[in-house]
Amino acid sequence: MKKITLLILLFVTSVSIAQEKEEEFPQDIGKKHEIKINALTLLAAKWLDVSYEKLINEESSFGVSATINTDKDIADLNYAITPFYRRYFSGKFARGFFVEGFGMLFSAEDNGLFNSTYEDVTGLALGISVGGKFVSKQGFSTELLLGIGRNFLESENNEAVGRVAISVGYRF
Repeated sequence: MKKITLLILLFVTSVSIAQEKEEEFPQDIGKKHEIKINALTLLAAKWLDVSYEKLINEESSFGVSATINTDKDIADLNYAITPFYRRYFSGKFARGFFVEGFGMLFSAEDNGLFNSTYEDVTGLALGISVGGKFVSKQGFSTELLLGIGRNFLESENNEAVGRVAISVGYRF
């Protein structure tokens, strides 16, 4: 009787442990690269903003974003190159809520409010962002991002930089 009870307890324990394991999705197995396009800046400001992200592990990633202004009448930005590092805080593989540290090398038109001189300046900013990422089982991703940084180079009107995105992409 003791042997049968012991076997039943071992069976129940192994079944309960097996059920606690998180289900692995296809986008979590062997897929470490992601490419995205920022739909918000493309539609609102006519900026082409494309990002590449390399997943280091389930909690972190690094990448780079390149932005080019296609309509100088709407915004003063010429271009921006933004490397970033992200830390994810969910139990799922590189998705959910994240905090991002970024650097930004950019060129923008520095036009003052009280003078009519327009000159292009180059800036170097450091900042922080927060956001969320959602990934489908097929690997398609949606990302929301909001951040702010400070320019450390001399500029009259470009002391702060913003980083905002509603991006769509694919994990491969």
